[in-house]
Amino acid sequence: MPTKEETILKIKERLAQRFSILDTLTKECLNGNSRSLIVSGPAGLGKSYTVEKRLESWDSTGENYSIVKGYVRPTGLFRILYKHRCKNQVIVFDDSDSLFYDDVSLNLLKSVCDTTEKRVVSWLSKARFKDDEDEIIPQTFEFEGSIIFITNLDFDEIVNKGNKLAPHLQALISRSHYIDLSMKTKTDFVVRIQQVIEQGLLKSLSNDERKDVFNFIVQNCDKLREISLRMALKLGSIRKSHSADWLQIAKVTCCKE
Repeated sequence: MPTKEETILKIKERLAQRFSILDTLTKECLNGNSRSLIVSGPAGLGKSYTVEKRLESWDSTGENYSIVKGYVRPTGLFRILYKHRCKNQVIVFDDSDSLFYDDVSLNLLKSVCDTTEKRVVSWLSKARFKDDEDEIIPQTFEFEGSIIFITNLDFDEIVNKGNKLAPHLQALISRSHYIDLSMKTKTDFVVRIQQVIEQGLLKSLSNDERKDVFNFIVQNCDKLREISLRMALKLGSIRKSHSADWLQIAKVTCCKE
């Protein structure tokens, strides 16, 4: 049966609701009421921005949280879990998807995200590791912190396909709050960029300059190399620095042939 196309207003409302819930669930992790949160959505549209903004307002010193980006070995994961093992400490894994492809890392993560009263982490081998103070990390310790995963992976889609990762990701979903930011189409991406611009993304530009940037994105969304907040920032920089010929520069540098 044909479905009614979603209006721009409905898209705005849906995305605003999802990001508001993301902010709420992030706060739940920060105050210790939630053990783990998985945030899934396309790259460059504000997942990290929303979480990091809340982290900075919660702890401006950065002493109680760590943001980990990129590849993480199981040994490195064990160390950082120990470092932030205490209550009201938070670890953010941002685009560290290597964690989800390693059996050892997955088992450690399932332990710290578990719903049992005590979450115990163990590394029972001859190898011994040291912390930042050069002290030996115990082979077993209790973890009382919280974890936030920011990923481009669509866990629901992977689970539905039933590949080898599916049981592990389903186990993490079962132990965590899971939010899919529901951005699947180019229209979703453009509407999200508009929302963040309205929230102050291009505050160094005048109102007319911000409109120019957004209109360029709308008119060229099928040609842009990517539709993201990074692209909006790039176009904003071109608009501000090259007022006379910014359109030509933007088309050559930001659009595909």
